Amino acid sequence: MCSSDLTIQALTGIIRVTTSYRVLELELPVVWLGAISAVFALLPIFIAVSVGRYIDLGHDARATRIGTSIMLLGAVGLRFFANDGVSVLGFTAVLGVGHLFLMASHQMLCVRAAGDGNREAMFANFLIANGIGQGLGPYIVGWVGAGARVPDTAPLFSIGLGFTVFALVVCLFIPSAPPRPAGAAAPARTPIMDMMRIPGFLISLLASIITITSQDLIVIYLPLLGVERGIDVSHIGSILTTRSCFAIFSRVFYARLIVGVGRIRLTLWSMSLSGVSYAALGMTDSLPLMYGAAAFLGLGLGIASILSLTSVLDLSPPTARATALTLRITGNRMGQVVLPFLASLVAAAAGAPGVMAVVGASLIVSAVSVRVVRGVNE
Repeated sequence: MCSSDLTIQALTGIIRVTTSYRVLELELPVVWLGAISAVFALLPIFIAVSVGRYIDLGHDARATRIGTSIMLLGAVGLRFFANDGVSVLGFTAVLGVGHLFLMASHQMLCVRAAGDGNREAMFANFLIANGIGQGLGPYIVGWVGAGARVPDTAPLFSIGLGFTVFALVVCLFIPSAPPRPAGAAAPARTPIMDMMRIPGFLISLLASIITITSQDLIVIYLPLLGVERGIDVSHIGSILTTRSCFAIFSRVFYARLIVGVGRIRLTLWSMSLSGVSYAALGMTDSLPLMYGAAAFLGLGLGIASILSLTSVLDLSPPTARATALTLRITGNRMGQVVLPFLASLVAAAAGAPGVMAVVGASLIVSAVSVRVVRGVNE
């Protein structure tokens, strides 16, 4: 399961960073970057809860195969047919649907493997693999495109397509959940509004939206920052890889930190560190300082991303965990539709540094909100 997620994150990183460069290669206006990021999230908003209900019936392994097949379709389209802005938008939307199936099913597979007693450690290990994949994708882009401000996207999309085929093969070997005993009734559905009324559930969803969207936007707008400042694509890929490496490092200590610091305090400090680092990354022109800011950003987001997931699981009913996870993904995708659009308007007026300052401030405000609503004591 971890190897499957590593592969999916790597191919997603390759394809999404390459898609940003494809927009620049086609000389489209910068607003297209926000539109493409938004369309990746748009269709999942309408189907996420239904996907969660499907997975809650025990179809987690099957959902990985469905998701990878859909992503394969999108990768083929981007490699061979994405010759204008509309086609790039369309195939990015297909990728978004496949990614939804994979994220929800992988997270539920992790819940199934961990049980209730080992969940924090299991998700830390799961997201370490996740982080390796997120770092590997941009590293490959930087390695292949070294020496160019805007690399040739065709070979990069070909590499992403190859990763997608490999991911589909890996998913075929994931075992299915044990079937329910003969005659056993399907688990009762927990109404969505009942879940939203659980104390702390809504604020945890909102924190998740900001955290996950900020991870998405750094992949979209760091290439733009590099073009604005004349930074070689190899450095942009290495900066993204640095962020991922430090995210992996922080996750190694997550299980100990949550015991020693507590969930609410850890959320406050990790998201605040992320916000300050995010803004600093956009404000400095110094490459060494950019690498340093990316390292601290990785430390903060590495912890905050686990907390955004486990906090929702911790508050959700056992029979509706996949539904809670997809409800979280729905919120994340709504953020990925609205915030990139707003970010593109900021980018048109203030460039990539303006986007990073706004996202950094949003992370800090979200951290304080969790602290105020849920309190210091868990």
